[in-house]
Amino acid sequence: MKHYLFGAAIAAFAFAITPASAQERVVNVYNWSDYIDQSILADFTKETGIRVVYDVFDSNEIVETKLLAGGTGYDIVVPTGTFLARQIKAGVFQPLDKSKLTNWDNLDPQVMERLARYDPENKHAINYMWGTTGLGLNVAMVKERLGEDAKLDTFDLLFDPETAAKLADCGIYVLNTPEEVVPAALNYLGLDPNSDEREDLDKAQELLLSIRPYVRKFHSSEYIEALANGDICMALGWSGDILQARDRAAEAGQGVEIRYVIPKEGAVTWLDNMAIPADAPNVEEAHEFLNYIMRPEVIAKATNYVNYANGNAASKEFVNKDILEDPAVYPPEETRERLYAIDPKDPAAQRLQTRLWTRVVTGQ
Repeated sequence: MKHYLFGAAIAAFAFAITPASAQERVVNVYNWSDYIDQSILADFTKETGIRVVYDVFDSNEIVETKLLAGGTGYDIVVPTGTFLARQIKAGVFQPLDKSKLTNWDNLDPQVMERLARYDPENKHAINYMWGTTGLGLNVAMVKERLGEDAKLDTFDLLFDPETAAKLADCGIYVLNTPEEVVPAALNYLGLDPNSDEREDLDKAQELLLSIRPYVRKFHSSEYIEALANGDICMALGWSGDILQARDRAAEAGQGVEIRYVIPKEGAVTWLDNMAIPADAPNVEEAHEFLNYIMRPEVIAKATNYVNYANGNAASKEFVNKDILEDPAVYPPEETRERLYAIDPKDPAAQRLQTRLWTRVVTGQ
């Protein structure tokens, strides 16, 4: 998930190709940061004449606040599954006109079935990317503190206070999102990751507070550069982000080895999806953009750039072989059996989780 953060700074930029005019066609896209190859936007504009105004975010919460307030001016937004489900119920999105989406049959039926958990009958959204939430490790720094024989395939590295304490000096970052961190804590404790029971949430809160002193920062995007530069030794983050950090570290040639781990205890799997707001000003252009993104070679270019699996079955022949065969991107069946999805929460359960998270982040 390219996924979250309360009070995060928002990066924004406009991607303009054609000169402005009274008759100019525009599509306004709001997507996660570091989540597309910009040449895709340029190529779309070149082919269609539609200028792409492209803003970025790193927090589902911020997107949701804007969408519920209305009048965002966006034509395409990219919420994660649980947020998408709540927003559909709130009437935030309009149904897709599938007659305008001639590339619909390229979508992966299995991924779209998973998406239907959040968007019944796939009426409002297409999957853009999907992935997992696990641990990014600076292998040398971790082994220096835990020993050469340290087990690196476990959430003990984060959720065992004694182990986390040993890694605190080299730096631990954690996603700033209760939507995924709380379920990970519940699952580590052997509880239902989707539990809304107060007793279970209290146990998760106790666990998270026990490691709070050893977490340097809760942030949902800064860990990419921090890992790549060797500034931290561990992050709980999204698969593609950590793989981007791995590749950037390798390109820098400074000897920093980053590894992405799906812990043996299991991990969250998530879906990031493209949808059209109900009040989108450029609906025709939004459908053209979606249809373009659903071209196999286009979405494959995005996957090759961001290191995330996409929801387009026809794209696999265009995905770089090293990505397609990377178990961190496309997990094998035995790994998929350990993955779990997050269910949408009702408002009461959401408030409970938000209050829990505020206590954890503030350490109070």
